[in-house]
Amino acid sequence: MEKLKAQLDELLNRLDNAQEIRDKLEELVSVYPFSDYEYIISHLLVAAKLSLDEYYQLRDDYLDRNLYLDLFEIGAPRGFGEVWAQGHLKELTPTLERPNKKTDPEYSGQYDFFLPPNIRIEVKASRAVEFKTDAPLYLKALSSDSRKQFDMNFQQVKPACCDVFVWLAVWRDVIRHWVIPSYEVEHSQYYSAGQHRGNVGEGQLHLNRDNLHDFDKYLVDSDKIESAIRSAFEKEKRLRSKKQTSIPLDRA
Repeated sequence: MEKLKAQLDELLNRLDNAQEIRDKLEELVSVYPFSDYEYIISHLLVAAKLSLDEYYQLRDDYLDRNLYLDLFEIGAPRGFGEVWAQGHLKELTPTLERPNKKTDPEYSGQYDFFLPPNIRIEVKASRAVEFKTDAPLYLKALSSDSRKQFDMNFQQVKPACCDVFVWLAVWRDVIRHWVIPSYEVEHSQYYSAGQHRGNVGEGQLHLNRDNLHDFDKYLVDSDKIESAIRSAFEKEKRLRSKKQTSIPLDRA
């Protein structure tokens, strides 16, 4: 949105009455689908200061920068975190199965997916929005190259309940996927146990501009998620086994 505003402001300079239009914008009342952007573009087109080809290019560039803006309009947390995120992952990785008592007799909703033969997967999702603003999500949504601070809070994280975490993060222009062994989430320096008082084994983890690149090693292309899950599961088994067989020095 910031880039589009800057482009339109520059285009306004083509008009002989540019200042008059800017003054009018200050008092303009906008109601969807009519907006400041529509108002500026219509004046540019009528004055023949913006060609149709230029308009198409302006539109296409905006769409490319905002491919996933609609995901910021999903208001209910469950609608985004469960309905969209789990559906998106299932679409990318059709081999994932919904767990039930047949696949896991002890299953009672602890994790989201099951990858045969025995991998338990928990899905977490968040969106990159400008930090500490009260604007609607779709207005404070950030692009992946933004320098503004954000805070993605992955909540209700229960490492003991799954083998592998799949995290999904949405920017205006990209969706990123991380696949992480449960052990490494539990022992991450950014993992905070005890999100809610009395909830043993549950915590949260914040991703922001300061620590985002610390998780680059877990980034996975969308067409390689299944193989990444299987690799993460093998690593999870090694890490858990190593912890269980290690003998503290004071007991040796």
